[in-house]
Amino acid sequence: MKRPAVFLDRDGTLIEDLGFIRDPSQVVFHPKTFSALRRLHDVALFIVTNQNGIAKGQLRAEEARRVNDHVVRCLAEAGIEILNTYCCPHERMDNCECIKPKPHFLRVAEREYGIDLAHSWVVGDHPADVELALNAGARGIYVLSGHGQKHKPELKVFCEIVRDIGEAAEIIRAGTLYEVP
Repeated sequence: MKRPAVFLDRDGTLIEDLGFIRDPSQVVFHPKTFSALRRLHDVALFIVTNQNGIAKGQLRAEEARRVNDHVVRCLAEAGIEILNTYCCPHERMDNCECIKPKPHFLRVAEREYGIDLAHSWVVGDHPADVELALNAGARGIYVLSGHGQKHKPELKVFCEIVRDIGEAAEIIRAGTLYEVP
């Protein structure tokens, strides 16, 4: 049986967007990240992040992996399981298959983890995040944290718009796309 999931952007959504984060010591979680994700214990959680700094030479793939692993480890220590972290290392001009808003990683999760994309959510602070939701047949929630306020005028798709991950979790918990036990 397929199950719903929440696909979370990393920078600006779960953690502060401080540019090209090279070291786990630079990670600063948003104040509501832990409490919000604990409320989503009944859905599969994933992180989907574009890290174009790798392609630009501003960040090494190993540095991005260490930061991603640190985020997942901190969440696990708080009782929050992230099933997988998907990281696109390309620039938009590379025209790869994995950069948001292309649904490649969500399709991988659908196959490998039995995810029901029609009953899933994508949460992020860039228009590409909610466009990703649309492209995968999921529902998008746009957060105004991170770069959300700055990029809000660029939104071209209908989605929920909220202040932060805390409000996004409330919408998902109350969502009509699946029943919360």
